[in-house]
Amino acid sequence: MARPPDQPHRQPGPPAERRRRHLERSWRRDCDIDPMILRARQLRRQGSLPQAVSVEQELLPLF
Repeated sequence: MARPPDQPHRQPGPPAERRRRHLERSWRRDCDIDPMILRARQLRRQGSLPQAVSVEQELLPLF
């Protein structure tokens, strides 16, 4: 049976895994997110939590 055209193609895997893959693809795209935010995310993914926290503190407002 063919899938109706208004339904998107379902990705394999549990919903959380699909969301994670979607987010990873979004991070790879060119966007206007501050490079420091992207760096903090990358450090967290790599497990470098103290370094990620340090970068995040640089992004906090001063007031």
